[in-house]
Amino acid sequence: MRLNFLSRLFFWTALCFASAGVTQSSRESSALTIARVKYDGGGDWYNDPSAIPNLCEFIQKETNIDINTDEAKISILDESLFIYPILFLTGHGKITLNDEEAERLRNYLLQGGFLYADDDYGLDSYFRKVMQQVFPDRPLVELPFSHDIYHVHFQFDHGLPKIHEHDNKPPQGFGILDDRDRLMVFYTYETNISDGWADPQVHEDPPEKREAALRMGLNIIVYALMH
Repeated sequence: MRLNFLSRLFFWTALCFASAGVTQSSRESSALTIARVKYDGGGDWYNDPSAIPNLCEFIQKETNIDINTDEAKISILDESLFIYPILFLTGHGKITLNDEEAERLRNYLLQGGFLYADDDYGLDSYFRKVMQQVFPDRPLVELPFSHDIYHVHFQFDHGLPKIHEHDNKPPQGFGILDDRDRLMVFYTYETNISDGWADPQVHEDPPEKREAALRMGLNIIVYALMH
């Protein structure tokens, strides 16, 4: 499996460097870096700053993926967008994209990029509206429990783990697929997985909840790298 991970990373970085006019020697490291999306609209895109570093430390411990523990923070229009194969988006409130941002995010995803979005409560209606703007002809569809993202490393036979209680609803995982059925966007609702990645004292989740959240997070990253 190591060859698959490294080949995927090498291919992506080579493609991005070529398209952006950046040489590989100008990068500090070839390690994978997850990029958190900064967005307009008033939502707290920056919440739980310990989440991604903790997830990346878990991935380092559990796999041989070369991954940075520090996240990048970028907007959709940043020149560096295409350098990052995986985007992370979360928040509690409103998110807006202008037409230029929507088109650029669509191009990023169709060219092989991956977006993971986690509703931290209050994001749902705004995120769905934005995805309709980005992909008016590609709806968010609920993924079956048999989907690879639930089984690529750790086994989640019943789909997403429930990390936080919001509206007493079951957790759901939604996706947007490209023409080859590759999952480009993965959206988790009524679970709040990324809160389970944060430092233990932040949300006081029990160890078993944090472990489930980290394992599901690892699955998401592994899936994105392998597809």
